[in-house]
Amino acid sequence: MASTEAPDAPYRTVLDEVAPRLRRLRAQRGLTLAALSEATGISKSTLSRLESGQRRPSLELLLPLAGVYQVPLDDLVGAPEVGDPRVRATPGKLASGGTYVPLSRTPGPLQAYKMIIPDRGTEPVLRAHEGYEWLYVLDGRLRLVLGEHDLVLGAGEVAEFDTHVPHWFSSADGRPVEVLSLFGRQGERMHVRAKPRA
Repeated sequence: MASTEAPDAPYRTVLDEVAPRLRRLRAQRGLTLAALSEATGISKSTLSRLESGQRRPSLELLLPLAGVYQVPLDDLVGAPEVGDPRVRATPGKLASGGTYVPLSRTPGPLQAYKMIIPDRGTEPVLRAHEGYEWLYVLDGRLRLVLGEHDLVLGAGEVAEFDTHVPHWFSSADGRPVEVLSLFGRQGERMHVRAKPRA
């Protein structure tokens, strides 16, 4: 007996799952439709229809979304994971000297970086900008000048501060220092959840 199910039925089911997945991704990244439209070049109304399931996703629409969300196209359409969890990051140069390696795979309000900071001399050049930063010293000694404070942090020590406060950092002993940085460009802070003491 011949099946009465349409030949494209399994694909329709997969495509039906794309809309809630797109809504979820945008919510997780904290993006508005307007911001997403600006980043992808897709109109707000088209994005809205995609997320509500009123518009069928096409490769032309999914490719820019995958690029902005920095996820494989397979993740948008729900293909089975074949999973390589490694983050393949490209190092960059810090404007004030040193190297940074982005550790976050996706865009969002908080980003993680590993930074290798050289000796920048003894005369601090303080700067201020939007954001909030959390620094953890992995190896070496970090000199942090923050407003009126002049501090030296060793491995395992942490500092967090509003980057509107003028600041500067350098190796404290002439050797490069390795730092883990969590940075919220719009002033987002890291939330630490800890078990209360008994």
